[in-house]
Amino acid sequence: MVGSAGEEDHHLHPSDLPLRFRSAAAPPVIDSSTMSKESGSYDMGEFDQSAIFLYLDGHDQTSIQEQRQTLNIFPSQPMHVAEPITTKGGGMGMVTAMLPNGNSPKRPEQGGQKSSAPPLPAPTVPLPKNRSSGLIIAKKEATSGEKSAASSDQERVKDPKTLRRLAQNREAARKSRLRKKAYIQQLETSRIRLSQLEQQVQTARVQGVFLGTGEQQAFPSAPSPAAMMFDMEYGRWVEEHSKLMFQLRAALNEHLADDQLQVFVNGAMAQHEELLNLKGAIARADVFHLLSGLWASPAERCFLWLGGFRPSEVIKVMLKHVEPLSEGQIMGIYNLQQSVQEREEALSHGMEAIQHTISDIVAAPDVAAATFMGHMSMAMNKVASMEGFIRQADGLRQQTLHRLHHILTIRQAARCLVAIADYFHRLRALSTLWIARPRQEDGPGL
Repeated sequence: MVGSAGEEDHHLHPSDLPLRFRSAAAPPVIDSSTMSKESGSYDMGEFDQSAIFLYLDGHDQTSIQEQRQTLNIFPSQPMHVAEPITTKGGGMGMVTAMLPNGNSPKRPEQGGQKSSAPPLPAPTVPLPKNRSSGLIIAKKEATSGEKSAASSDQERVKDPKTLRRLAQNREAARKSRLRKKAYIQQLETSRIRLSQLEQQVQTARVQGVFLGTGEQQAFPSAPSPAAMMFDMEYGRWVEEHSKLMFQLRAALNEHLADDQLQVFVNGAMAQHEELLNLKGAIARADVFHLLSGLWASPAERCFLWLGGFRPSEVIKVMLKHVEPLSEGQIMGIYNLQQSVQEREEALSHGMEAIQHTISDIVAAPDVAAATFMGHMSMAMNKVASMEGFIRQADGLRQQTLHRLHHILTIRQAARCLVAIADYFHRLRALSTLWIARPRQEDGPGL
């Protein structure tokens, strides 16, 4: 009894251990004699520790893994989370990993034989949760899902119906590409053929005009885009110039100072510069439109000279409205008038010479079909030279206005500009009245 009591004192009771080591403490070595003599006084904690080894010996590692990996909604035993540690000891490896000190527990033996006690259910061993195990299982499931999807795709591809459908789609796409290529080639061929036909028609038309046979090409009555733009800009210029002249007339009537009149005079001169720039642009684009005077009123056309007013005529209008003049001013105006008239005559003779040249080229006899286009090119060059004469005429108009501005005083220059504006305004009014005059539809003798 003393020896057995000493052994009980030597081994700690599980209740004396801390709470975390109660279930994981190493089992004490129990002597067989002690178990036989004091079978009724041994501790149940020691028996439970011994029963763990007996239970693990009776179950292999595979059954434990299957039980742990099986998901049971209502398990009969607590679910184990820890993964087994593979060792040579088989089932002992997991229990060894459970112990805090890592030492292998000793199995109780009696006479060199294992105990024949019946196996008891294994107690729950709390272990830390391992997050990597869940990730590994998820990866395995994803990999298995991909393999199954790939295998299903391979099965569909190997299906004869799918293979036949894919072959038909490839053949239809190839035929569609061929049809598209042939259609593009047909369009290109048609375009080339159409260009050739247009050239042939143009050649036949030119030959018909030359021979006096066939239909003549109808010229459009509407002006060119450049001419339409010039007409619009000229109408805007007339409106703005009329407003400025109204202000200048009011300033003269109010007898404003010369400094204030100078502002209006400079504005009027800038507007005339703008009109000359517009005429230069239309002369380069459509010289016939500028020479014909379709942009002006019918009464203004009767007095047009090379696409504008005669400078000598403006001087005559000025002399009737600007008085009194000093002797020096009269002499300067007289000299200006003489030089302007001389240059007007020179430009008029030059323009007449160009017109005669164009007429001679067009009316040349015995022009062969091979040289017809050559004669037309010469006539076109002469028409282009008219632009130079129009530019010189506009330059003469500009110089005349500037010379008058220098000869006259500020107030006299203002009156001169108002008189010129009134002159052209009255011509436009005359045209309007002439068009709106009452007419006899059925006159005598008609």
